[in-house]
Amino acid sequence: MRMVDIIIKKRDHHELSKEEIEFFIQGYTRDEIPDYQASALAMAIQINGMTTRETTDLTLAMAQSGEILDLSKVVKIAVDKHSTGGVGDKTSLVVAPTVASCGLPVGKMSGRGLGFSGGTLDKLESIPGFRSNLTTDEFIHQLKTIGIVLTGQSADLAPADGKLYALRDVTGTVQSIPLIASSIMSKKIAAGAQAILLDVKVGHGAFMTDLEAARRLGELMVEIGRFVGRRTVAILSDMNQPLGQAVGNSLEVQEALETLRGGGPEDFKEHCMVVSGYMLAMGGLANNEKLGKQMAEAALASGKAFSRFRDFIQAQGGDVKYVDHPDYFDRALFIQGVESPHSGYLAEINAKEVGEATVLLGCGRARKGDSVDYSVGVIVHHKVGDKVTKGDILFTVHANEDTKLMRAKVKMLAAHRWSDEPVKPLPLYYGTIS
Repeated sequence: MRMVDIIIKKRDHHELSKEEIEFFIQGYTRDEIPDYQASALAMAIQINGMTTRETTDLTLAMAQSGEILDLSKVVKIAVDKHSTGGVGDKTSLVVAPTVASCGLPVGKMSGRGLGFSGGTLDKLESIPGFRSNLTTDEFIHQLKTIGIVLTGQSADLAPADGKLYALRDVTGTVQSIPLIASSIMSKKIAAGAQAILLDVKVGHGAFMTDLEAARRLGELMVEIGRFVGRRTVAILSDMNQPLGQAVGNSLEVQEALETLRGGGPEDFKEHCMVVSGYMLAMGGLANNEKLGKQMAEAALASGKAFSRFRDFIQAQGGDVKYVDHPDYFDRALFIQGVESPHSGYLAEINAKEVGEATVLLGCGRARKGDSVDYSVGVIVHHKVGDKVTKGDILFTVHANEDTKLMRAKVKMLAAHRWSDEPVKPLPLYYGTIS
């Protein structure tokens, strides 16, 4: 078998066999296939697509390129959640302890932020002492003992995906739906997930800006799940405006803590409870997602979810005084509320622009390996559809340099658009695929 023949076959719109896909993934993982041939095939897939069967074979080949965790001896059913990423998306910080406190263990491998989309690990590492680089043995032990663990992606899990993603990032093939689907699902399968809840974000601040493309991605991942025997549900949720109010690492942790104490922005709390409800139903602890949501709400109201978050932070070395007293978090040198220059109804709060403003402040990465400033970010005080009066505080910027503060203010003002006529609030969801 020759790699060039596989490239030509996909270039000419033909379906690749399971053996050809495995040949490519195994060879590329072992450095036997050069980047220029792998990028040629990735571009052929970007242009001509893949069938569901091809994408499933690609998913399994990538999952099997490294270690596959077996969590069956640790938990009855391993339920995992994946968000395709967005601005202000701190959902895992509330959902994981909530469902764990209801009796559903959550072992999750999370990522870091890149570009305008924040990463769960960066947020958690704003708590001094928090360890995100657990070994497999530590991961399993903590899952057994307290039922919740969030750690970084192991290099031993789906190594083919790591190589292929880095290549796609520099060859214009990041947007390929089959390559996105196989990347996400291969990591979840390798991490031992038996049921997978996918939070597919749609809008300006999401990977998928178009609802139809997001629906295709969700449908494809659900189909892959069916083919490989994993129960999979996809929620299509809005990311045209930030989720909640806080955008920035420690600011988002503080908003998550406020939510775990029963407060927090209504849109964020509702989203967390809906996601928790689905996970509890998929894990067999509730007969359906509505009853699961009620269980999650009870765990939040009783303080059980907050207590489990505290146990989790302590187990991974984090200083719990930051959990108990969020005032301990470092404050930015400059904290400035910015007034609305107009009166009217908010027609747009562009999540991508908001995310890019926080990157200017230093809380995101332009490249992998860049450091982040945990204390900076923005608080967005309104939602699309809100009526504002000229002079109302529109948003608050937290910055450590005055020049960055000024640049972020300009970017944030550009993210807002006003209307003289009433504007409908944006929906939280666009549908569910199961």
